[in-house]
Amino acid sequence: MRFKRVAAVAAVATLALGLAACGGDSDEGTGAGSKSFAAGSTMEKLNKAQKIKIGTKFDQPGFGLKGLSGKPEGFDVEIAKIIVKELGIPEDKIEWVETPSKVREDVIVNGTVDLVAATYTINDKRKERIAFAGPYYEAGQNILVKKDDTTITGPDSFKDGTKKVCSVTGSTPAENIKKYVKDVGTQLVLFDTYDKCRDALKGGQVDAVTTDNVILLGYIAKDEASFKLAGDNFTKEPYGIGVKKEDTDFRNFVNDTLEKAFTDGSWKKAWDDTAGKFGAELGSAPSVNRY
Repeated sequence: MRFKRVAAVAAVATLALGLAACGGDSDEGTGAGSKSFAAGSTMEKLNKAQKIKIGTKFDQPGFGLKGLSGKPEGFDVEIAKIIVKELGIPEDKIEWVETPSKVREDVIVNGTVDLVAATYTINDKRKERIAFAGPYYEAGQNILVKKDDTTITGPDSFKDGTKKVCSVTGSTPAENIKKYVKDVGTQLVLFDTYDKCRDALKGGQVDAVTTDNVILLGYIAKDEASFKLAGDNFTKEPYGIGVKKEDTDFRNFVNDTLEKAFTDGSWKKAWDDTAGKFGAELGSAPSVNRY
């Protein structure tokens, strides 16, 4: 009789352990060996290491803004988390690296980060040094002015040579606006972050800030009494994930992950939980460029 009781207890314990193990795998789907990747691939190395370094912005509401927790929050951040989940790495094993526009290619090339998700416009010049997966969103450049400003209505307003516009060093918007200003040396003011541009606008040191519309909408959402957009978007800016130029397998993996996110609802949820709260439109899922 005693033998039967012991056997029964052992059987229950074994069953409980088995259920716990199954439950853990189902709930998380993370951990070394939880995903199967080609030997020697970046995906396998990251999965085995169970950690990843990701470059993103820390100063852009809706896309990458450092929160009270000390970690960045936004659409770029959520897209990166989707990729990390597909790698089988827990979110708490992500090391977020602040990555201003001017150093994005550098941190990829020198291996400071494993990928960059940082309102990163795909263009041919950048492809000379790094590779892009995506795009996962298409923004458009616009102009931020003070709420009571009636003199700036679009990029052509800078052609008279009297107004100063601020952007960020190494950014696509800084290059785009040059064709509209009369004197780049006196009219175009460059900082390393858009927060500094916003502060310069509010303080009267510049007349406008230019970058992608979704970033500017984030600033407006934080301070509607002070700012507004001036005119319509005047460029198209496809955002991609930056990876090492030679790592075709990793780029293909990220592209596969993005396409999956477009169809399973996680891409839209990432938007609705972040930049979508500021009134920007998500639009249709873009087609990834498998060049």
